Amino acid sequence: MLKSFEHIGMTVNDMDRAIEFYCTLLGLRLHLRKMAADGSHIAFLDAGGGMLEIFAPANGAARAVDVPEGTSGLRHLTFLFENIDETFTKLEKAGVEIKERPRLAVNREVLHKVAFLRDPDGILIELAERPK
Repeated sequence: MLKSFEHIGMTVNDMDRAIEFYCTLLGLRLHLRKMAADGSHIAFLDAGGGMLEIFAPANGAARAVDVPEGTSGLRHLTFLFENIDETFTKLEKAGVEIKERPRLAVNREVLHKVAFLRDPDGILIELAERPK
């Protein structure tokens, strides 16, 4: 029997930069960070309803590439906020790469408003707000 969503894992180039983005700018909480014997780093960030596992190889990683249309894969990570306009403004002022400004969601049965941006490694992030 399923209990809950646990975590999603991803690779980043720079652990410090990723933690700064996800914790300082988005509000996740650092749960664990450690270095492996090979010099790679791993961290678990608590997102409230599940974790984000971040792996940073010792020799770095190339920038993320979007999943091409018609190809299986993860398209984006979505984080739920009370007010995405406030969060978006904070991220924009911090110089985060913007893909799409806040707008009404297409799937209004689930979400009210969405916006899209990229993390420091080019991973597509969706900011979401549910109807009040």
